[in-house]
Amino acid sequence: MELLIGLGVIGVIFYILYVRLIKLKNGTLEALSSIDVQLKKRHDLVPNILTIAKKFMEHEEAVLTKVTQMRTISGSDYDKNNPDEVAQHLEANKQLQSAMMNLFAVAENYPDLKSQETMVRAQETYEEVEGHISAARRFYNSSVTDLKNAVEIFPSSMVASMIGVKAMPFFEIDEAEREPVNAADIL
Repeated sequence: MELLIGLGVIGVIFYILYVRLIKLKNGTLEALSSIDVQLKKRHDLVPNILTIAKKFMEHEEAVLTKVTQMRTISGSDYDKNNPDEVAQHLEANKQLQSAMMNLFAVAENYPDLKSQETMVRAQETYEEVEGHISAARRFYNSSVTDLKNAVEIFPSSMVASMIGVKAMPFFEIDEAEREPVNAADIL
């Protein structure tokens, strides 16, 4: 009888840990989907910005081409349950963000483009979408932390390995973005 009760307790503990891990995994996938919703908004906005910029930036084909390439790569499908593919997807979107920042920096050299009302509105909309992406990334990283803790801490780590739940990658900035800004480079 005591053996049966002991097995029952172990079964209940296993089930509780299982449910918790699945909830954390699904919460992380939900957070990743929130990022994807915002990235889709950016993905849809980029062609409009490029169309406006092309009218004024005829000599900046390399910049425009880079943004187009990064948009294509970052918009490709990926397996949200595969941590490696998630990491590649997040990296591709960081590269698109970098290419867009470069585009806006180059656009500063074109006074007609800077003063174009549609470009100004497009840039403001882009910055708003980037703010939403940033908030979604913070939520995602928080979810990843919770999942990572559950996957790595005993006893849920044993259950996680048995059912195949793995930690997802954090969204992290590039090393270049961590370095302080040198004002001499800007002036």
